[in-house]
Amino acid sequence: MESSDEDEVRTFVQVLSEKYNPENFPYGQGVGVVVLPRPPGSPVKDRLFLPSALVLNDSGISKAGDRQDIAASCAHVVELDLSHNQLNDWGEIGTIVSSIPHLDFLNLSMNPLSGVQLEPNMAEVFSRVRRLVLINTQVSWDTVHTLTQHTPELEELFLCLNGYNSVSESQTTCPSLRLLQITDNQLQDWAEVRKFGLLYPSLSTLVLANNSVDSVGDTKETLEHLFPNLRSINLNNSGLSKWIDIERLNFFPKLVEVKAKGIPLLQSYSTEERRSLLLAQLPSVMVLNGGAVSNGEREDAERFFIRYYQDCPEQERPERYRILVSKYGHLAPLAEVDLRPRLTMVVVRWGDRVETVSLRLEQTVGDLKKHLKGLLQLPNGMRLFYIDREMCSMFGPEELKCGTRALHSYGIRDGDEILVVPRDKSRCSSSGL
Repeated sequence: MESSDEDEVRTFVQVLSEKYNPENFPYGQGVGVVVLPRPPGSPVKDRLFLPSALVLNDSGISKAGDRQDIAASCAHVVELDLSHNQLNDWGEIGTIVSSIPHLDFLNLSMNPLSGVQLEPNMAEVFSRVRRLVLINTQVSWDTVHTLTQHTPELEELFLCLNGYNSVSESQTTCPSLRLLQITDNQLQDWAEVRKFGLLYPSLSTLVLANNSVDSVGDTKETLEHLFPNLRSINLNNSGLSKWIDIERLNFFPKLVEVKAKGIPLLQSYSTEERRSLLLAQLPSVMVLNGGAVSNGEREDAERFFIRYYQDCPEQERPERYRILVSKYGHLAPLAEVDLRPRLTMVVVRWGDRVETVSLRLEQTVGDLKKHLKGLLQLPNGMRLFYIDREMCSMFGPEELKCGTRALHSYGIRDGDEILVVPRDKSRCSSSGL
């Protein structure tokens, strides 16, 4: 007999009972045990091992189930992850939420909520939620505003991947919200972003990464008014292409953390230039692109900034250049230090053949033999003798015996000689030196 659609419906109560019953739940006895009365016909077991953070993601849930069963088992639950389910009715979600009296965190990500209307009287059940995740749910701004109007303690809101290219305004603000993460949407115009300041006046953290926001287009007075408490902004992979937009970040009165990786403005700069130029333009920022800024790094960056712009025409220098010159004065260019290994020129003699060869004195005797063999096509068997042109008359040649010894330890200088003696003739040849 084929199953009906009704038989295939998965409820919150059913999944809860299946996952956390004593046969399936892997935790030990006595940890988070909920002892329940067992109403007739209830799918809930008489004992469930329920933690305070329930994870029921990707379980096919589309209905709530019996409200009394939820209330009886979830009285101590504070976190609930319902992501990747099939919930498409705010009434069913409301039944679950209203039955969990201490719910603090709710994750509804990847549930199909596009076009689903949330009535204000139904939204009241979310009043205790402080952290709400609605990633890739396609919820409308009307639904978002209805939720925020009825969650007076809401502090964190996640609206990523919802396809927003604009922001709907609301007559009612959400003064409790501290963090808004709205990454991977389609926001482009700063006129849309500025609405967040009106909607969420206490906003402390704004994550705008992976939106094509192309400017920071407000005056100092406007940004101070709209974002008086903003301390952190993430503009990674945005569309910022002008230094004036970086300068305007200084208009946020409490901003201390900035992320601005992957923006068009910085593509032509080296890694060192990117961080130094950004840091020099943002004197109040204490954390840049995830890294804490020390006093020493800030001073180095500001000095780098002066030297970077000091050869530019006056009209091309940013305002920050004048401020930093008044702080440090005009700086002399950094001395160029050549750190490449110095080459020493020696004369190599092999029979009647004489060649001038450049040596790196950090290499070893063994390295020198390989080098000379390849350079001068010398035989495998050879002995090398070092002749100090100033001391040879007193001490004679010194054989370079140890293959692992560095050449600089012999005190070799420009103009000294290296004598190559084939090994099969070494004794008779060396005796005449």
